[in-house]
Amino acid sequence: MALRGRVRVLTRATLHHLTSTPKLPPPPPPPTFPTLKSHSVSSTTAPTASHQSHYRKQISLANVLQRYGFPTSQLHSFLTRHSFLLNITSHELENSLGVLLKLKIPQKSLVSLISDCPGVLEFEFLRKWEMGLSEFGFSGAYPMMIMNVLELARRFQLDPDGFSRSVKVLRGFGVTDGTVSRVLEDFPRVIMMNEKEMHRRIEFLMVIGIPRNELDRVFRSFPSILRFGVEDRLKPLLSEFGDLGFSEDLIRKEIVWEPRILGMELGELSRCLELLRTLKCREPVKEKIFIKGAFRAGFEVKLRVDCLCKHGLIRREAFKVLWKEPRLIIYEIEDIEKKIEFLMHKMKLNVGCLVDVPEYLGVNFEKQIVPRYNVIEYLRGKGGLGFELGLKDLIKPSRLRFYNLYVKPYPECEKMFGRFSGGVEVKSQHPVGLWKLFKPQLHSDSKEDVINMKCFMESLG
Repeated sequence: MALRGRVRVLTRATLHHLTSTPKLPPPPPPPTFPTLKSHSVSSTTAPTASHQSHYRKQISLANVLQRYGFPTSQLHSFLTRHSFLLNITSHELENSLGVLLKLKIPQKSLVSLISDCPGVLEFEFLRKWEMGLSEFGFSGAYPMMIMNVLELARRFQLDPDGFSRSVKVLRGFGVTDGTVSRVLEDFPRVIMMNEKEMHRRIEFLMVIGIPRNELDRVFRSFPSILRFGVEDRLKPLLSEFGDLGFSEDLIRKEIVWEPRILGMELGELSRCLELLRTLKCREPVKEKIFIKGAFRAGFEVKLRVDCLCKHGLIRREAFKVLWKEPRLIIYEIEDIEKKIEFLMHKMKLNVGCLVDVPEYLGVNFEKQIVPRYNVIEYLRGKGGLGFELGLKDLIKPSRLRFYNLYVKPYPECEKMFGRFSGGVEVKSQHPVGLWKLFKPQLHSDSKEDVINMKCFMESLG
């Protein structure tokens, strides 16, 4: 019943709605559209066209650079950072790269040069320098020298005149082209020096005792010698050597032997000599250190300090390592570098470990460092070590103790360790029976000896 009533009510409401006349709302006003001016269309489409042109230019330049070996992953960021390259066409860029390749610059070096100094890609700049280099016969002959000179010239907006002036001065003193290229490669700023200053520095070398016919050897062994001024560096340095008690003849002799002595800092030799005076080492080691005199020994200390600093130590730490391990002063620098590279790249340890364990640089590389490292790495991979070993645990134990701890319990390690292994026969120091040669000779007592002994004994009574 309720449902019927609800249907009846809905029906009546529906009929009333259909029969009644609804009031319609007023019609909306006609839409009005703003009048579009002609310049509004151009302002919206112009940036899009400009962006497309910019994008096409980037793609064109990127394709050229990629053909010449530039890494694809760096192209976008390179062109974004150096937007001035968009002002040159791909044809001009290809011509510039062609000039650089004509100068025999290797591909990896070429990419490095462009990344560090993209301004060298300017074609007019390259064409001018190509003519200047070819005038003296350097075009394509010494690529590393050409790279350094071009980078410097581009950064300081230099023309080839300074280059030609420097070459003429060096050739005038008998320096060969190979040595000239080494000087320009190591110290390209020489092209920024005037001719008078170059003459002054070279003539000073001749005044202190370097013969004219030895200048080529001096520049070849120490190409950057021209970077040091006469008044502010060379004269004070020689004065310091004299104040340390060295004669002029000795100083001249040492400089001729090793021109790199002139590259020492003021006060550096005195610091090295102070280290030598405080050394505490065995007498044979000290004799080897000073076998060629105190001046030479001080310079050898300087070379070792530079070697250690090159690999990451500060100067105070380098002096500390040398003081704790004086044998480094008589070791070759190549051997020291080989041990440091093994420490950092193979053993994956920090170079700072040498300050705490300088003995690492004093032990034999082939006979002690490598075998011990191989044993420890084998045991570590096998899980035979219950704790982590440091550099001190690897170097400090004696050979016998290391063998008893890490080799003897594992027979498979004896071959890689070598010494004290069962298959190696340890030879005695002297041949068997050699002691018989040192046995005192026996002599029979004569009657005269007996009488003398009796007289001596009676005199005591």
